[in-house]
Amino acid sequence: MRAVDIILKKRQGKELTEGEIDFLIQGYTKGDIPDYQMSAFAMAVFFQGMTSQETAYLTNSIINSGETIDLKGIEGIKVDKHSTGGVGDTTTLVLGPLVAACGAPVAKMSGRGLGHTGGTLDKLESIPGFRIDLTKEEFIEKVNKTKIAVMGQTAKLAPADGKLYSLRDVTATVDSIPLIASSIMSKKLAAGADGIVLDVKTGDGAFMKTLEGSFALAQEMVNIGEHLGRETVAFITDMNQPLGNAIGNSLEVIEAIETLKGKGPQDLLDLCIELATQMLLIAKVCKNELEAKELLNEVIANGKALEKFREFIISQDGDPRVIDDYTLLPLAKEQIEVKSTTSGYIGKIDAEGLGTLAMVLGAGRAKKEDKIDYGVGLVINKKVGDYVEQGEIIATMYVNDKEKGEKLVGEVLNKFTISQEKTQPIPLIYGIVTKDGIKKF
Repeated sequence: MRAVDIILKKRQGKELTEGEIDFLIQGYTKGDIPDYQMSAFAMAVFFQGMTSQETAYLTNSIINSGETIDLKGIEGIKVDKHSTGGVGDTTTLVLGPLVAACGAPVAKMSGRGLGHTGGTLDKLESIPGFRIDLTKEEFIEKVNKTKIAVMGQTAKLAPADGKLYSLRDVTATVDSIPLIASSIMSKKLAAGADGIVLDVKTGDGAFMKTLEGSFALAQEMVNIGEHLGRETVAFITDMNQPLGNAIGNSLEVIEAIETLKGKGPQDLLDLCIELATQMLLIAKVCKNELEAKELLNEVIANGKALEKFREFIISQDGDPRVIDDYTLLPLAKEQIEVKSTTSGYIGKIDAEGLGTLAMVLGAGRAKKEDKIDYGVGLVINKKVGDYVEQGEIIATMYVNDKEKGEKLVGEVLNKFTISQEKTQPIPLIYGIVTKDGIKKF
């Protein structure tokens, strides 16, 4: 085989074989195929697309470029959840303990935040002592003991993906559905889960800005999972405004704990219940949605979900006292109230803009090597459709540099569009994609 012939074949819109795709991916991972040829291949895929079968072959080849995690040592059906990233997306911190408290094993590999989206690992590491650098043996042992563990993705997992993504980033080929889907699913499947629930964000604060693109990506990822023998379900969920109210690491940990206490924001709780329901069905813990939802609400009401979060923190060497005393978390020294300059209805919230402002305050990274300030961030008090009075607090900034924070007050206000006409609340979930097709809500 020659790389040039495979590139030409794809440029002409023809379907590639498993062997041809594998030849390219493994050759590129080993350094036998140069960047310029892989760039040409990525551009050919960008313009010609791929069939579902080709995308499954591509994903499998990326998985086989490195090590995979064997979770057979964990009892039960292992279900993972993946979010495509958003602002204030605290679902893993709520979902993990919630699903584990119902008896399903949660063995999760997570990433760090970059840009306007927060990373699960950063949020967990804001808990004093919390350790994410587990060995595979520790990871399996902790899931068997407490039903939940979260660890960082290793560099040996799907190395072709990291190499290919860096190339796509500088060749304007990032936003290709087959390349995005294979990138996400290769890491999830290499991590060893038996089934996957996907939370595909859509809107201004999401990677996928349009509903059409989000459904297309969800469909592609579900197809990959099913092709490779893993039950996969995807939700299309809103990111035209932050999920929940908190944006920032310690602030989101507090919000997750409050949600597990039954006192969190309704949108965050509702989404977690929907995602957790599908996880329990795939794990065969419950027979139907009604039974799953009753069990999930029960473990919140009786405190078992919160207790599971406490066990989870202890298991990974964190300080469990944070559940009862939030002052033990790293919190910003100053709070700056942002007050509305006009009365009216919230017509729009710039989710990505708020996420970027939280990053500027220190809650996120512009570059991988940037250090995070766990205590800073934003808490919003209003959502789309809510009424706000002139002078009412619309958001609170948590800052360690008061001068820097005060300069951003106007910027925060600009992220809220206020209308004199009553606006409708935004839907939380737009649809669900399964192997049987798309169901729009």
